[in-house]
Amino acid sequence: MKGLVLVTDGFEDSEFSYPFYRLRESGWDVDVATPDGDSVTGEHGYEFDGDVAIDEESPSWFAEEYDLLVVPGGDSPEALRTEAPAAADVVAAFDDREKPIAAICHGAQLLISAGILAGRRATGYWSLEVDVENAGAEYVDEPVVVDENLVTSRVPDDLPAFMDATLRLVEADPEAEPAAARV
Repeated sequence: MKGLVLVTDGFEDSEFSYPFYRLRESGWDVDVATPDGDSVTGEHGYEFDGDVAIDEESPSWFAEEYDLLVVPGGDSPEALRTEAPAAADVVAAFDDREKPIAAICHGAQLLISAGILAGRRATGYWSLEVDVENAGAEYVDEPVVVDENLVTSRVPDDLPAFMDATLRLVEADPEAEPAAARV
């Protein structure tokens, strides 16, 4: 199984590192897509190498190549909307194929730009409640909200519930390799 983290500078470090390593511990290959394919630095100085540039491939290529998309929060989602507008198209391509999308905190900003929230339930950082609702979704103030292929959470304290729900969702995928086979 292959996961993709969609990110740029200013991400919330724990919202990147926790899912990244938890997926790897579960046997996933995890790549990092950045605007230019170079390394990125989080709000607290944590640095990750990029594996692929967002504009290097088509949004549909990403959705075909990867089984899961992770969108960390912090300043990264807002920056992606302006630095790499194709990032929203990548999110939309995953949703079109009903592939799992896991977004936490300000990650909801990229979901809004992708136009995938209408008629759904979602959560995110508390200040995004109005934005999520204006995008047509029901904002739910809970640690994790799962709506079909979409997993959303509010803040770093929600990371254990966020990743538990994400892993349950991908393991429920009938096309997914069983966990024991990935070890």
